[in-house]
Amino acid sequence: MIADYWPVLNLSLTTERLVLRAPSDDELATIADLAAAGVHAPGERPYLRPWTEGTPHERAVHVVQQHWRRRGEWTPEGWELEFGVFWGNNPVGMVALRSQDFRARREVKTESWLGIEYHRRGLGTEARAALLHLAFAGLGAESAVSEVFQDNAASQSVSRRLGYAKDGISRDVRDGAVVVSDRLRLDRKDWAASERIGVEVEGVQSCLALFGL
Repeated sequence: MIADYWPVLNLSLTTERLVLRAPSDDELATIADLAAAGVHAPGERPYLRPWTEGTPHERAVHVVQQHWRRRGEWTPEGWELEFGVFWGNNPVGMVALRSQDFRARREVKTESWLGIEYHRRGLGTEARAALLHLAFAGLGAESAVSEVFQDNAASQSVSRRLGYAKDGISRDVRDGAVVVSDRLRLDRKDWAASERIGVEVEGVQSCLALFGL
């Protein structure tokens, strides 16, 4: 079976409402349809790489290609774990946990998007909390970091609820103009001291070598 060679396919995170796991190709197509329908309100620009500003077809193709690329370029020294987010039997979006030189640095970054119809239900917070549980409890991370545009109120709110603290700013260029993001950090001691949701992790032991552990 393919999971004998790619055990990440058997890795899953289960919370009260959600399951985070690798999607099948048919499920990936359904998730791509969500992206085609929109992942944020018109006029918002929450991403440095403007992948959501293309046509519906271009957004869908980006989701599919990015998922395949992340699998194909994975190494123990640099990996990007991407999961579909399932609420009941329905895929509602995607999340990712990324790291470079994790074995030495023990630092991760998260990213996510949900179909616009699933916003404002607490699902994004629950999904990121599950990823953080995998990072800290399953993989032994020491910190999780994020960069969020200062005007991205929704993502800023999720980070605050999960205990992230400001760690400076970063400046990037988008469309020829400088955009400023807050750098945010959640250290292991603060994660351990916070109130956390229940998360059931399955399949992590067989994946550790892929994560450089």
